[in-house]
Amino acid sequence: MARYTGPKSRIDRRFGEAILGSEKVLSKRNFAPGQHGNNRRRKTSEYGVMLAEKQKAKYTYGVLEKQFRNMFDKAARQSGITGEILLQMLECRLDNIVYRLGVAPTRRAARQLVNHKHITVDGKVVGIASYAVKPGQLVGVRERAKSLEVIADALAGFNHSKYPWIEWDENQKAGKLLHKPERADIPENIKEQLIVELYSK
Repeated sequence: MARYTGPKSRIDRRFGEAILGSEKVLSKRNFAPGQHGNNRRRKTSEYGVMLAEKQKAKYTYGVLEKQFRNMFDKAARQSGITGEILLQMLECRLDNIVYRLGVAPTRRAARQLVNHKHITVDGKVVGIASYAVKPGQLVGVRERAKSLEVIADALAGFNHSKYPWIEWDENQKAGKLLHKPERADIPENIKEQLIVELYSK
């Protein structure tokens, strides 16, 4: 499936946050990319602010526009706060769960592990990054992949207690989604209400 494969630092500089992990670049060049990135810009419109928030969420979770819109529509049909439900759906994607479990250092790496069929759900290999993990399901590393250096390095010293909605079993190299995360437990700096307002226009 298509996805953004361009420079991560360009995206991080656009939003002024290390959403894709370019902390070093931001510390040196904390301004927007491009020829006029360091110039003073005029005030962003209300629509521009909402659009930027949606774009930030898409890049953070590695989701393209059509898929993101479909997820929003699905969230809007459910009872509850639409923005929070949308974030919960993004958090419960298989590639994101793999990342939250510490099996991969980034979401991009997690997506690659899933696509290469190194990840199992309830003991069965799942190669779809957008697979929606349900509470109670066990996400693990395939037996033959447990010795992969990238996985061992990612897990070394990882604090598994920082996400209260997932539980990690070191012996099985697997984690269980206990429940969908509460908004207060999701660390991403995303103003989801702005996304709801954008799609409601």
